[in-house]
Amino acid sequence: MEKETEKILKKIRQKRLEKKLSLLSLANDVGISHSHLYYIESKRVVPSIDTLVKITKALNYPIKDLFE
Repeated sequence: MEKETEKILKKIRQKRLEKKLSLLSLANDVGISHSHLYYIESKRVVPSIDTLVKITKALNYPIKDLFE
C-alpha cells in the first residue's frame, strides 16, 4: 500500500476518534458494515472514492483535507 493511501486511512481513524464515534456508529452513518470500516482503518482495504466521500460527509470533514 502506498504511503499516501496509508496517511489518508490514518486521518479517517483520527477524525473518528476525535469526534468520539464508535466504529459501529460511523459505519451506520456511512451505510457500510462496521467490519468493513475496521478493515479500512486498519489499512487492509482501500475504500472506493464513493465510500471516502460518504465517510468524510459523516465526519463533517472536507474530503480535500484528507489529501493534505
